[in-house]
Amino acid sequence: MKAKSPNSIDVYVGNRVRVRRKTLGMTQNGLAELLGITFRQIQKYEKGTNRIGASRLQRISEILRVPVGFFFENGGSGPIDGQTNELNSFLSSKDERRR
Repeated sequence: MKAKSPNSIDVYVGNRVRVRRKTLGMTQNGLAELLGITFRQIQKYEKGTNRIGASRLQRISEILRVPVGFFFENGGSGPIDGQTNELNSFLSSKDERRR
């Protein structure tokens, strides 16, 4: 049986979590500790493999100091802390995934 691929919205939200976390210089382990979960779960969220529940997304937004709308296309109020689409593209690139 073929493995189910992640939903594109879950991938997008996870990518936004990763971008903001890295912008703040926070590790996956650091975010996981603040949430009381494992860093593996953060990895799954950031890849879109696992869907982030509403209450957990709310807590992530508090920790990363952004509104929940930040995680959705056109939901935020623009770039935060100098974040740009170029950064988003770079973090999604193969070069960055090797780190």
